[in-house]
Amino acid sequence: MLSRTADHLFWMARYTERAENTARMLDVNIQTSMLPQSAEDAERGWRAMLGISELQSAFDHQYGLLTKKDVLDFMVRDPMNPSSIASCLKEARENARAVRGTLTTEVWETQNATWLDMQDRLSDTILENDPSQFFEWVKYRSHLSRGVTLGTMLKDEAVHFIRLGTFIERADNTARILDVKFHGAKESGRGNDSLQRDFYYWAALLRSVSGFEIYRKVYRDVITPERVAELLMLRGDMPRSLLACMDEVVANLREVRNDVSADTERFAGKLHAELQFARIEEILAEGLHDNLTRFLENIFDLGNRVSRDFLVPLAA
Repeated sequence: MLSRTADHLFWMARYTERAENTARMLDVNIQTSMLPQSAEDAERGWRAMLGISELQSAFDHQYGLLTKKDVLDFMVRDPMNPSSIASCLKEARENARAVRGTLTTEVWETQNATWLDMQDRLSDTILENDPSQFFEWVKYRSHLSRGVTLGTMLKDEAVHFIRLGTFIERADNTARILDVKFHGAKESGRGNDSLQRDFYYWAALLRSVSGFEIYRKVYRDVITPERVAELLMLRGDMPRSLLACMDEVVANLREVRNDVSADTERFAGKLHAELQFARIEEILAEGLHDNLTRFLENIFDLGNRVSRDFLVPLAA
């Protein structure tokens, strides 16, 4: 496969996944902002969400004072924000259009219809009146895109590069939201709050990664921060966990290996093994923040390695 084609497929998937992840983060922040809390705690929550995507300085430069409405506009509509939902879905559509001949008609029409429908939805007042409904629509369109891809495309290199993009992006986001939410709980002294408030906080985090029902099925007990971390990091049967993402990354890298990718496979395999054989007690003893920071650095490095080995056109 031409490296340019692989690049478009990889980034089509990453932008689609990023739009979904942004919708998930915004939705859970809206839910947690409804809990009884001080104005300072509410602002800290929105700033933490901007910090997940490393967009705090960009927001401050453009808006100054922080309000819920401005954060939603910045993260959903703003064309100057490359990580906004509108920007991500536009880039996903443009990357799909560039490799239209590689995709099935169903995959292309799904990407194109998502972009067109999004413009109609953002032109009315849905974001002001019922933002959660809009975020559910974004998640649904992302699910649809993945389902149509797996249901209609030949299981060849094109699908493997799409899957690589999806799970590298998902691993990055899961690590970010877990790190920021744990840090936010520690800063606000949430461990000393009522059990009811604690429950809603961690339940909202689990729902942001579609993990609430899974948690109940796996642990059948009260929600604790340690078990939330274990579920989202080390459970290979949890679809959005770090281990599940690395399972997919390693498997798809194996399918597209070339003459120069052995070192990248080895690097991904090491990340995978560290998660596969880790214990949550050891991670917490070491420090969750330090562990997740190191993982984020490694997943960023892995993305660069994939680009170097597969996606950058070779010099003539």
